[in-house]
Amino acid sequence: MSFAIKKIDHIQLAAPKGCEEAAREFFSGILGLTEVEKPAELKKRGGVWFEFGTFQLHIGVEEPFSPAKKAHPAFMVENIEELKANLRNKEITFTEDDLLPGASRIHVHDPFGNRIELLEWL
Repeated sequence: MSFAIKKIDHIQLAAPKGCEEAAREFFSGILGLTEVEKPAELKKRGGVWFEFGTFQLHIGVEEPFSPAKKAHPAFMVENIEELKANLRNKEITFTEDDLLPGASRIHVHDPFGNRIELLEWL
C-alpha cells in the first residue's frame, strides 16, 4: 500500500440542537478540555469543538439525535483519582470498572447520554 493512517485527528460525538452551552459546561468546565474556534463555515451547523494534547473532540449537532450508549471514545487520564473526586464534587455519576487488567477506569455519560470511558494505566 502507498498510504498509511497515522493517528486519530479528532473524535466526534453527536448531540441535539442547542447543545453548545451544556457541552461547554461538561467538556470544558468538568473535564478540563480547551474549546477551540470552529471554522466560520462550520459554525452554521452548530456544535462546539474542544482540544486536548494533539487531539480534538468535536460535538456535532445531529437531528434526530440518539446518544451512543455502547460505542464510545476512551480517554487516557493522568491522575484518575483526582478526576473521580472532581466528578463527585460536581455530582456527576460514573461507574468504576476493574475488568481491564492494569488499568483504573470509569465510565461517565455526557449531558446528552453519550458514553465516555476514562482510564489511567497503572
